[in-house]
Amino acid sequence: MDEDILTTLKILIIGESGVGKSSLLLRFTDDTFDPELAATIGVDFKVKTISVDGNKAKLAIWDTAGQERFRTLTPSYYRGAQGVILVYDVTRRDTFAKLDNWLTELETYCTRNDIVKMLVGNKIDKENREVDRNEGLKFARKHSMLFIEASAKTCDGVQCAFEELVEKIIQTPGLWESESQNRGVKLSNDEDGHRGACGGYCSVL
Repeated sequence: MDEDILTTLKILIIGESGVGKSSLLLRFTDDTFDPELAATIGVDFKVKTISVDGNKAKLAIWDTAGQERFRTLTPSYYRGAQGVILVYDVTRRDTFAKLDNWLTELETYCTRNDIVKMLVGNKIDKENREVDRNEGLKFARKHSMLFIEASAKTCDGVQCAFEELVEKIIQTPGLWESESQNRGVKLSNDEDGHRGACGGYCSVL
């Protein structure tokens, strides 16, 4: 069954506690939303296979606890990751202010210089926004990250966030080819350079 899979990618979801990391993951993998979802203890892990531009990739997605007391997991958690989704809550400015700390941690522990980063502003379904979309976009550009706003509750932008991340990783052969080169993989050629099912609201560098 796995013969047509191009590569397996390790994707991380990081960010402050309560920003909706687990909700984004559950919406993407199981298409469910639980407003009463309990805080993650340690690390949660899910696998999902998606197809991007005709290439199938199996994603091993690691969802980590945002609380300080679980930070002992950090080095092994980051090791070998090809992509990371950094999440903040658009209704809580403090979660946006802490993004620099998360990027510092990523740079400290990540084993790849060319890891693909996606910034996600979650909870856009809520009224009491504290972080403007342009602020998120500006931060993402400054740090060479992809950017999208999303809502795990309404499903807005969730699929797109993961698809854009995977597409960018696949376009960066050095990130995954070493793991796949023995399988004689062939990238499908997508001439028109389309941007997937984003409906134009993904901001990509």
